[in-house]
Amino acid sequence: MRIGIDVGGTHTDAVLMNGMEILCAHKALTSSDVRQGIIEALDRVMTEGRVDVTAIEAVMIGTTHFTNAVIERKQLSPTAIIRACLPTGSGLPPLCDWPTDIASALGNHGHMIGGGYMFDGRQIAPIDETALDEAIADIIHSGVKSIAVSAAFSPADNAHELEIAARIRRRIPDANISMSHEIGRLGILERENAALLNASLGELATKVVSNMEAALAERGLRCPFYISQNDGTLMSAQFIARYPALTFSSGPTNSLRGAAVLSGMQDALVVDIGGTTLDVGVLANGFPRESNSHITVGGVRTNFRMPDILPIGLGGGSLIADEGASVGPQSVGHRLVEEALVFGGSTLTATDIAVANGSVSVGQPARVQTLDRAVVERATQRIHRMIDEAIDKMRPSEAPVPVILVGGGAILVSRELATASSVIVPEHAGVANAIGAAIAQVGGEVEQLVSFSKHSRDRVLADMTREAQAKAVAAGAEPKTLRVLDIEETSVSYMDDDAARIRVKVVGDLRHSP
Repeated sequence: MRIGIDVGGTHTDAVLMNGMEILCAHKALTSSDVRQGIIEALDRVMTEGRVDVTAIEAVMIGTTHFTNAVIERKQLSPTAIIRACLPTGSGLPPLCDWPTDIASALGNHGHMIGGGYMFDGRQIAPIDETALDEAIADIIHSGVKSIAVSAAFSPADNAHELEIAARIRRRIPDANISMSHEIGRLGILERENAALLNASLGELATKVVSNMEAALAERGLRCPFYISQNDGTLMSAQFIARYPALTFSSGPTNSLRGAAVLSGMQDALVVDIGGTTLDVGVLANGFPRESNSHITVGGVRTNFRMPDILPIGLGGGSLIADEGASVGPQSVGHRLVEEALVFGGSTLTATDIAVANGSVSVGQPARVQTLDRAVVERATQRIHRMIDEAIDKMRPSEAPVPVILVGGGAILVSRELATASSVIVPEHAGVANAIGAAIAQVGGEVEQLVSFSKHSRDRVLADMTREAQAKAVAAGAEPKTLRVLDIEETSVSYMDDDAARIRVKVVGDLRHSP
């Protein structure tokens, strides 16, 4: 048996599953320290499921804590960056494209030194050891322990990043180091930004993982637990402490994976409506379609492997203003059960509109029966128009598409959607995110710049596939269940030989201890 948990900004959802059978599910309000919300959700599903803690093989958790930390500019550690690129790249220093408030939160600790590579693997310059030593000395003087390391074209050759990181560890043994080639893809600014964000979240990651471990231990669960990644696969608790930024879009990803399982559909659009936001994503072969463009997180451009998700400020807690003509993006969030009219509060929310128009009955419906019917109708139309506009931006053509509706805020949809050929609301849609976490697989991914003039395409793909499989097995996948999920090949036209960027991704089921 498995327990899937999704820690959202408003609710912490939990589901108990035996194989693919859903035994029970529960929603609890998210607590500020993570721990209490997880404990409450665990208590309910364990009690309702009537299972002993020894029967639980694993716990899978998805969380938005790290995304929220970046968006809200909270709990970010001061972070230094050492970039090896000179004499090139000096015109675009680290953090040059960051919003001022988040750049200030990390501090002014940028260093550029000689080093890095060209796109074809040739050195730009050897590492400037004198400049590197000076940069490390300055970081030691500042007291900063979170450090990002980047080098030009490190995905093609990571030797300089490894050497710089090793030198830092010798001088600062307790440093929290993020190397860009382990975090992002090609594109030095975006990859460097990803490494900086990851390093700045190191201390928070340690606290979050500790709280999760404490919650499970307090309930006697000694089984391993895993964290959901952006791509719909799992990573160990130890892994998240090193790479917290890889969870940035795990919430919507879990919802998409859960929607695929609940609906039985492999290809569709998924609309996930929570308490604060609505996310529209695309299912392709049962997994979220990944974005090929740069992803902005809290105003910072990155190039993580992220699902192609369109978020808008619409959810069950969205504020209604201008006589119903304006819905969101402000939301009461987790205070919905205190501030919404139907729950005894004084704030008009989207949930109140859904109750007032008769599409759902929650709380105290009598409290919204006196609302102006014109306001209710105007807000209802606005909600559906916002959803249609979001779907329209994500669908591949003007033809209506099948839409799977999930999330606790799905109650907002009470009428037909012009952009949908059909709307599927599967059973347990409200906890699709927790189900997605519970059924998540383990993945391995490899991305390289390769030259087909030196090696045959078949050999390159075979070697990369084996490397991706080894990564998946090391992460906890059962070798017999591995399958290639995706191979992406992009020609690199500016290189003088037959070169391409290749990405191979494999997935497999979680390997259970005997």
